[in-house]
Amino acid sequence: MSGQHFKGHEVSCCIKYFIFGFNIIFWLLGMAFLAIGLWAWSEKGVLSNISSITDLGGLDPVWLFMVVGAVMFILGFAGCIGALRENTFLLKFFSVFLGIIFFLELTAGVLAFVFKDWIKDQLNFFIDKNIKAYRDDIDLQNLIDFTQEYWECCGAFEADDWNLNIYFNCTDTNPSREKCGVPFSCCTKDPAEDVINTQCGYDVRAKTDAEQKTYIHVKGCVPQFEKWLQDNLTVVAGIFIGIALLQIFGICLAQNLVSDIEAVRASWVPPPLSISVSAHRPPHRGNKKRSAYS
Repeated sequence: MSGQHFKGHEVSCCIKYFIFGFNIIFWLLGMAFLAIGLWAWSEKGVLSNISSITDLGGLDPVWLFMVVGAVMFILGFAGCIGALRENTFLLKFFSVFLGIIFFLELTAGVLAFVFKDWIKDQLNFFIDKNIKAYRDDIDLQNLIDFTQEYWECCGAFEADDWNLNIYFNCTDTNPSREKCGVPFSCCTKDPAEDVINTQCGYDVRAKTDAEQKTYIHVKGCVPQFEKWLQDNLTVVAGIFIGIALLQIFGICLAQNLVSDIEAVRASWVPPPLSISVSAHRPPHRGNKKRSAYS
């Protein structure tokens, strides 16, 4: 009888295929994010000139798709193939990688709570840096416009932060038609208008402060973000706790599956050997007849 046998241990099919199913979705989403990122870079000509990746002064939003997609792809691959093939190396890699992400998230949350002022300064610096690069990248421009429209804000702390941009500053040497203005995303919306007026911010900062409030949002995006965070603290905290619990749950499931696989392998016993012992007798040699003439 050939093959191997095990006693008393089995790999849980429920855990195995739950990890497989969950991670194959993660894997496919990761591939989709990477595909979107590569397509966006292709449209902007970045793939034909790799050095241009570092030329942008601000944040290229495509990096968000690439980084998130890469993490999801690696995690999904390790969890999916590891569970399907019962590969303990990939499952352990999945657990460790997920644990590192959880630890980094926890560390970032603690540091953000302890060093609030430093985080606020860094956020201000980050927004100012991207204001300077507003016209350099269409994706960055769309991201800034979305942020200012969603939070009804303008600039990092005030509308005059747009003086940092060469197209919107109020200097006498600025030949731009957008001089002393702000992007259209800073403008207050008129419900009666169906078409967005992209020139609504022209010359608005040349007006008095009281007049500016009629045309644009004068509050900065940093204080508006802080206000939004305070108003939605329960929801934000719930989302982060939910993500953390999912990560811990994934680590526990993967470790449970690894333990099952190792227990099954440890209980494997070789099949019984069926060796037939037969007495081999030497061939019978009869007495050689002697010659009569010997």
